[in-house]
Amino acid sequence: MPSEMTLKGKRILTFVGDIYEDLELWYPHLRLQEAGAESVLAGLEAGVTYDGKHTYPAKSDVAIDDVDPNTFDGVICPGGFMPDKLRREDKVKQLIRHFHEKGQLVAAICHGGWLLASAGICRGTRQTGSPGIKDDLVHAGVSWEDAEVVVDNNIVTSRNPGDLPAFCRAIIEVLEKQAT
Repeated sequence: MPSEMTLKGKRILTFVGDIYEDLELWYPHLRLQEAGAESVLAGLEAGVTYDGKHTYPAKSDVAIDDVDPNTFDGVICPGGFMPDKLRREDKVKQLIRHFHEKGQLVAAICHGGWLLASAGICRGTRQTGSPGIKDDLVHAGVSWEDAEVVVDNNIVTSRNPGDLPAFCRAIIEVLEKQAT
């Protein structure tokens, strides 16, 4: 069994916004903390409480526009309806591209894959996600796989809340492999 603090010193950015998928935000957020990482919630505004699809609240720690990507080791993109709004934000796309270009963690679950597609980092990658965005991902250049988790170098993707255990294991494995 891995040490509970295998990710000590790692900082992970997680996007939050109205109508995020509750489990897809909270399960990785808490699992990363359990592994010793700092998980920071970034919304359009700092200190704002956003409601999930199932009304569970999440308060943003920082505004997306104020994020310095050089102080983080990766990003997680939860699903829900939130990604459809955040994919229109230039800073969100810049952050995702930054992490990808540095070979750092870029993780998306369910509709979170929309953010990767809008950031333009999908061409030539293997991914999964919600079947509802399969066509969008394929048109963005993804080789689609129907699997609970797909890891393609630094990109980790999953389909839905039922895949969260595999999603989080893969996230932790990718972070453990990253140079400190």
